[in-house]
Amino acid sequence: MSTSTKKKRVLLKIGSNTLTKESDQLSRGKIEDIGRQIAALSDEYEFIIVSSGAKVVAKQFVQLESDYADINVKQALTSIGQPHLIRIFQESFRELGLLASQCLLSYADFEKKVSRENIKNVVDILVQNGYIPIINENDTVATDEIQFGDNDRLAAMTAALLEVDLLVIATNTNGIYTKESFVNKSPETIEEVDNFSDLKKEVVDEDKSTHGTGGMSSKVMALEIANKANIETWIVNGLEDNFILNTINENTAFTKIS
Repeated sequence: MSTSTKKKRVLLKIGSNTLTKESDQLSRGKIEDIGRQIAALSDEYEFIIVSSGAKVVAKQFVQLESDYADINVKQALTSIGQPHLIRIFQESFRELGLLASQCLLSYADFEKKVSRENIKNVVDILVQNGYIPIINENDTVATDEIQFGDNDRLAAMTAALLEVDLLVIATNTNGIYTKESFVNKSPETIEEVDNFSDLKKEVVDEDKSTHGTGGMSSKVMALEIANKANIETWIVNGLEDNFILNTINENTAFTKIS
């Protein structure tokens, strides 16, 4: 058995809000923070990343003479921004001794057995050879992520396909808050979830991403997909430095769905 198969496989989903640290520009510091943690955990964990952020990066480089709300304009922006996003990941990770590769998927890829097998085989080969796959929606030909939810569902479907041990969804909150505490402006994290019916009643979808299209409702839908695949999922605050290490060491508040 190869060394990589003994490691705990983690799929880390990073939303636009996390990558920008809630600003108007991609944060290289945040990408470096993620890379440092992956490097520190490399003896025990192997990582696959689902990353948003292509449209945000594009807006740093171009001004399109079109309506930014138009779906085709958003697709054009991702086409421009995706190569820059991957370049920044590769440059930041390389300085830490990490290798990164790009994988673009669409929801249609999950509907065909051959496509699903190809995705799994390629990702396995990449990970076995020390590469960290950076996965994003292929927005140039598909609009599901743009319309649906900041890659939350894509992350859950990919986690299920790759049979990961853990799905970590990095967002801008300390997990999922109870409805009462959210309304009272004193957020209290739901630490552990056993019943999805109860969870849905607690979710307040007022914490939409500044740049992405996801809120807590899209994350709950993603959690259901992961739960059906028996994958443990964590909702964590990606804005914190060392958020992966702090969560593993239980030094921060987060929501765990077993």
